[in-house]
Amino acid sequence: MEVKNDNTKLEYSGRMSDYQLHNQNKKPYVNYEQDSFNSYQNHLYKRALFGLSTFEKSELEAMCNKKKMRIAKVHKKAQRIINIYKQKLTIAYTNDIFSTLFPNSPVTEFLLEETETDNSLKNSLTFKELGITKEKIAKILISEGVLPKNFMSIRKDPNALPRLNYGKKEKTM
Repeated sequence: MEVKNDNTKLEYSGRMSDYQLHNQNKKPYVNYEQDSFNSYQNHLYKRALFGLSTFEKSELEAMCNKKKMRIAKVHKKAQRIINIYKQKLTIAYTNDIFSTLFPNSPVTEFLLEETETDNSLKNSLTFKELGITKEKIAKILISEGVLPKNFMSIRKDPNALPRLNYGKKEKTM
């Protein structure tokens, strides 16, 4: 294998097998994390977590203003609930650390007494850093009424089901 380096161009002279996998037992693709939610559940979850940004521009243009306001309101409520939950987890983690490392310190006693959350403070830690799973967030949002109570059992969008069309009723004499 020889690589010639000229300031104007790079050339490779060698075999393509040098770049191929030598171990055929390894799979050449990446496994991504799969969740247990179906597409409609993912839609509801993302709509609550990300609000109007989950929709394409064409969908937003076709959507009525009341629906947009409803989605924005649900999104804001979900963000507030998740932020409070993240604050509670952070407080629990820090209390555990301080009580383990500095059990007899007056600072530790003060920190252990402070367990209130602050709505004006935004917790910027990620779900991954706090060890929060998608299922845990969904359960919290269900318990707070952001997601429907039957969220875990929903399989299809109820509004996507075919509707019966009765047409015009004829007058009978």
